[in-house]
Amino acid sequence: MLLTSVDPFIQEFERQFDQLARRTFGTGTGALMPMDGLRRDDDVLLTFDLPGIDPESIEVTVDRGVLSVSARREEEIPEGERVFVRERPMGTFTRRVYLSEYLDSDKIDAGYANGVLKVRIPVLERAKPRKVEIQQGDVRAIRA
Repeated sequence: MLLTSVDPFIQEFERQFDQLARRTFGTGTGALMPMDGLRRDDDVLLTFDLPGIDPESIEVTVDRGVLSVSARREEEIPEGERVFVRERPMGTFTRRVYLSEYLDSDKIDAGYANGVLKVRIPVLERAKPRKVEIQQGDVRAIRA
């Protein structure tokens, strides 16, 4: 990046354009809160990248089958200093994930460490793969 003096009009135009682009393309796409999902035998693990986020600002809620993750990044600028480049998004970010009816939303747990939020959602017993016993002998008792 080259740091030089820039015409204030151009600088303000670029700042406004960047804000508009973030609002238009960033919100709702998940780009500001990347997520990986992993299906395992007994649960689903969702991993969210939230670098630089205060853990106290993270909120995980479940309402009517929708898991919502919200986080807030704020930066205070000390007096006498001013920002000349801002590429890290600031503000509140939300990501929503629709949960399957086969997931146990009452037993969700979450943890945050090193800028990564992990949310574990157990799979209900009825949704887990199981082996069906094959009966031998009188097969007339089995309804077809």
